[in-house]
Amino acid sequence: MSNLKKMAGINTALTGVGTATGAVALGAGVLKKMEDKAIENWERQLEKIIEDQKNTGVVYRTITPDDEKKLFEEYARSDVSLENRIAQGTQISKTLGNIRTGTLAGTAITDTAGAIVAAKNRVGDELTSRIDACIGAIDALQQERLRARAESTATETELAAADKVINGCDEWKNVDLSKIDKRATGAAISSGTGAALAVVGTATSAAANSDSVRDDSNENKEKSLNTASNVLAGGASAASLVATVFNATQIKAIKKAAAAADKCEEALK
Repeated sequence: MSNLKKMAGINTALTGVGTATGAVALGAGVLKKMEDKAIENWERQLEKIIEDQKNTGVVYRTITPDDEKKLFEEYARSDVSLENRIAQGTQISKTLGNIRTGTLAGTAITDTAGAIVAAKNRVGDELTSRIDACIGAIDALQQERLRARAESTATETELAAADKVINGCDEWKNVDLSKIDKRATGAAISSGTGAALAVVGTATSAAANSDSVRDDSNENKEKSLNTASNVLAGGASAASLVATVFNATQIKAIKKAAAAADKCEEALK
């Protein structure tokens, strides 16, 4: 029982981390979406300016990728051009995308570990059989005590000793061991779901933030991948939270069983 409680505690921490990293991934994704929207607006403004200047015969200087670092440093100045804003916004967007990808990968790792721990953190047939045997033995002792008292075949000391064991171990009858395994199953399924969503979300987020997709003329492709990544991040975080709840309630069920075990063991000393 002590080992079950310890592992349930570890698993609660694991899925708690998965919940947090999933939430961070979702937050980064939402901020990235806002930044990408701003970049899109700036690019449209820049395209209009360039088009207007072409129509008036004015040459407008554009920047190269080598200028991005310089523009990034100049962004803090009060005189900021649209190109500077686009360059700075793109850098922020990429950073947020990397954060989302990294935290989703973290959720995938912790939830996978959580699913493995939950799947193994069960009472098991052997322990269940031993507890059932204990309950059966207590029932037999209670019947024998009644017989011995009725027939006066036992001393008061012996009857008191029997009462101590009966009262100390009778609590096992109120312990539902199936709750421990049911919560383990729930945690394993939820953690597995969170891990699966996080794995797909990691791949989707990495693809959405890749240069090939960002530079693609098809803007809808990038938007779709980013939206999918955010949805998967939210789903992974929610699944991790459900697993955390299952683990926490499993600890409660284990504590009740552990208390019964301690009381019974003390009575048998």
